[in-house]
Amino acid sequence: MSAILAGESSENPHLLLVDDDQTFCMVLAQALSKRKFEVFAAHDLEAALEMAERVDPEYAVIDLRIGHDSGLMLVKRLKELDDNTRIVMLTGFASVATAVEAIKLGATHYLSKPADADEIVAALHKDAGDANVEIKEKPLSVKRLEWEHLQKILVEHDHNISAAARALGMHRRTLQRKLEKRPVKE
Repeated sequence: MSAILAGESSENPHLLLVDDDQTFCMVLAQALSKRKFEVFAAHDLEAALEMAERVDPEYAVIDLRIGHDSGLMLVKRLKELDDNTRIVMLTGFASVATAVEAIKLGATHYLSKPADADEIVAALHKDAGDANVEIKEKPLSVKRLEWEHLQKILVEHDHNISAAARALGMHRRTLQRKLEKRPVKE
């Protein structure tokens, strides 16, 4: 399902918003429309790709996990369509591995949910890293380290859960259960 917000004849920059949470998507689309973007919203990868080919977005905000699909695939495809598209990856499942992959694939920035519209707009226009980012003194917990390692192995195996499970020496269903849990904070 896809929705187009704002007028078709608008001169505002096109922004593709992709998130399977339709309520979150609607609220964020309205907030971004108020910030002078013409927002085109999609709730699955197929609709997002069709829309991207049709509207040629200058900007994109993509959820990392869209249903059971990876938003990383969409980042790669959008960059193939237009290398100038500025992309922010949003996620409630933040990990170092997925952040690195998103940036390698061409995302401009990577934000953890909840992120508000102002943070997203700032990230879309960010051209460089911030050398003043605070470095945390406390090391990651064992549970967080496990989550980061699982994400790294999953990325190395192109998000193929069966292949990642084999590489980790665990049953596929065990890995699926671990991945369905929200990551621990730190």
